[in-house]
Amino acid sequence: MKILLVADGRSPITNGWIQLLKEAGCDISLVSTFPCTPIDGLDEMRIIPTAFSSMAGSQAGDRASKKTSRLRRFVSQFRDVFLTGRYYLGPLSLGSSRQIFLDHLRRIKPDIVHALRIPYEGMVARVTPVGIPLAISIWGNDLTLHAHGSPLMSRETRLTLQRADGLMADAHRDLDLAARWGLHSATPLLFVPGGGGIDLTAINRAVDKQEHLPVEIPENVPVVINPRGFRPGSVRNDTFFKAIPAVLQEKPDTVFICAGMAGQPEALKWMADLEIESSVKLLPFLPQEDLWRLFKRSQVTVSVSQHDGTPNSLLEAMSIGCYPVVGDIASTREWITDGENGSLVSPDNPSDVSHAILKVLNDPALKEKAAVKNIEIIRKQAVRQNIAHGVKSFYETLLKHDSDSEQRM
Repeated sequence: MKILLVADGRSPITNGWIQLLKEAGCDISLVSTFPCTPIDGLDEMRIIPTAFSSMAGSQAGDRASKKTSRLRRFVSQFRDVFLTGRYYLGPLSLGSSRQIFLDHLRRIKPDIVHALRIPYEGMVARVTPVGIPLAISIWGNDLTLHAHGSPLMSRETRLTLQRADGLMADAHRDLDLAARWGLHSATPLLFVPGGGGIDLTAINRAVDKQEHLPVEIPENVPVVINPRGFRPGSVRNDTFFKAIPAVLQEKPDTVFICAGMAGQPEALKWMADLEIESSVKLLPFLPQEDLWRLFKRSQVTVSVSQHDGTPNSLLEAMSIGCYPVVGDIASTREWITDGENGSLVSPDNPSDVSHAILKVLNDPALKEKAAVKNIEIIRKQAVRQNIAHGVKSFYETLLKHDSDSEQRM
């Protein structure tokens, strides 16, 4: 089976999907909507920058030229303005990307096209000709945040879901919401957590390695990690930073690790204003193995989401035994029972966050109990090797459904 992925080639989620599809025995090509380095395991890769993606900040740590890096630093200072502008101008810019995509599609002749999120990958791929099944994946912000960004974003979201032959999501909430955004009632659905699932073998191998951590941390001090970087409109890092002083007042030796935030103006300003520079370490985007080892060293992982699906980092932290503190939203409630295997906090309440962190730091047994429950959840619901079979069966359903439709015509 030949699959053409339309995705952000920098993303760990995209790499996870590539590994999953390899395990399922598929041939894989990729159209990346962001500039990225070559990826192993692909038959072919084409980069089609989409909706000003060459200007966007990275959530995946791709290496950029000095000129591009300077541009991204400038964009990071006006992150919210850029996001709003992209909502209004991005949909208007998709014509050329779609034409290049169609030229590529005609040449490689895939069995199935699979766009790994709606904006802007699904919006490009929705021009896939009828006769080639189009699968769409929803990321956590697609319907709850981005679809409301502008009238054009709403329109493109509806048109994308109306074109979809199959829909995957990492939250049951989004499978339900999709019907309100134009998805036909007979469209096949699949719940697929964590970017194609968690590779427990790779995680265990990485955390068992006797290698130095990517940052120096004193022994026997509590560690809290924020793995999410900056995600405008989605993750409330302002709430996270404002929670730190209350934690330090009771646990002054606590170290806070922030991945994907090195040199970010917002983070540096919060640290200075709150006078917490000595307790916070801002790191660049990290290889997955380094992030996993930091989860192993940390007591708590914090993601104060107000819009989200199922963060891959949440499932990875759960599989390693790091206690999750996450925003109290519908998607995270599918995984976390407050006070049992994690804590649910109000995204706009720093006191909620600091209280949840201190509760774990003051009660190590709570972390251990949660770790036992969480690895059971991951093994039951989110192991990649098991999910691969379900995804391949889903693709086969789309091919059969398309074939049956042609026969009826």
